[in-house]
Amino acid sequence: MTQLALTNLKLSHFRSHKASEISCDARPVAIYGPNGAGKTNILEAVSLFSPGRGIRRASAQDMMRRPEALGWKLSGILTSSEGTQEIETWSESGAARQVKINDKTAPQTKLGALCRVIWLIPAMDRLWIEGAEGRRRFLDRTALSFFPDHAEASLTYEKTMRERNRLLKEQIRDAHWYKALEDQMAKCATQIHANRLATLAQLTEAQRKTSTAFPIADLDLLQSEGESPTSEDAFREAFAESRSRDLIAGRTLVGPHRSDLSATYIAKNVPASDCSTGEQKALLISLILANARALADTLGTPPILLLDEVAAHLDADRRAALYDELIDLKAQAWMTGTEDHLFDALGDRAQYLTVSEDDGISALSKA
Repeated sequence: MTQLALTNLKLSHFRSHKASEISCDARPVAIYGPNGAGKTNILEAVSLFSPGRGIRRASAQDMMRRPEALGWKLSGILTSSEGTQEIETWSESGAARQVKINDKTAPQTKLGALCRVIWLIPAMDRLWIEGAEGRRRFLDRTALSFFPDHAEASLTYEKTMRERNRLLKEQIRDAHWYKALEDQMAKCATQIHANRLATLAQLTEAQRKTSTAFPIADLDLLQSEGESPTSEDAFREAFAESRSRDLIAGRTLVGPHRSDLSATYIAKNVPASDCSTGEQKALLISLILANARALADTLGTPPILLLDEVAAHLDADRRAALYDELIDLKAQAWMTGTEDHLFDALGDRAQYLTVSEDDGISALSKA
């Protein structure tokens, strides 16, 4: 199995990092330092070597270092079975971020084919007890790791649905105004639904065939109440039949934007939403590891993992088990923690980086 690794990372005017550079190998990277020093900002920078808005879902403007607000730039060297790629991504004065690969301008979608990045951050800890939107986002981000075209289908669906919603709010009743939009939505909805189901199948298989110290989840995709379209024709018909209800509501009430992800802790036969906080966290870690294993099996290369403050929520045995599984995966995992002892079980199997902050500027040093 080949490895995927970011072996050099330069941050310029990115968040708290005025000018930082990290050189490393393919081993896990353990980053520690006090709260507010800029550890998570490093993980956010790595996440931008994949398509999208990164682990914080922030705008390009929000990533600018203050007070200069000059824009920001990230540069990195990515090594994989495809060879070495030089990647740059930047934003000038808060404008939409741009990408260059080997000094050639490229769309963000190209990053999805070169670099699979998956993450677990503290904001996801309430995934099982908050609204369905967060669970859909989690599932779609996982689907994107398997299917790089999933983002385009999702964006097209959302854009077309906004147009349909505008007609609904304006109380337009002529069916001809809706047909072309619903045809496009049905096409995208079918692809989104199929990708989600295939993703759940991949995660289920990866959990089934691997011994892990973390709980196994039974996963299910729940569609909007009373609706279960799966084919393009079925989605098209569902959109048409729902128009009268949608006109009253002023928005589209059926489709993949209404789906939900459910999980059950198999060993206890308890829904994830009813599990303890620790069990919910362990289930999330289990799914992230399953995602990584499935990608490694499918692509022959594990993804880059970003695990923000993950060790703080685990006892010593669970931490050691997590590190062992990461090493077995041969994955470059970027992890953060406030104390160095949280990574003791890794020993020389990892590389270590300390982060400090002085007058709002992050400083890095190798431990």
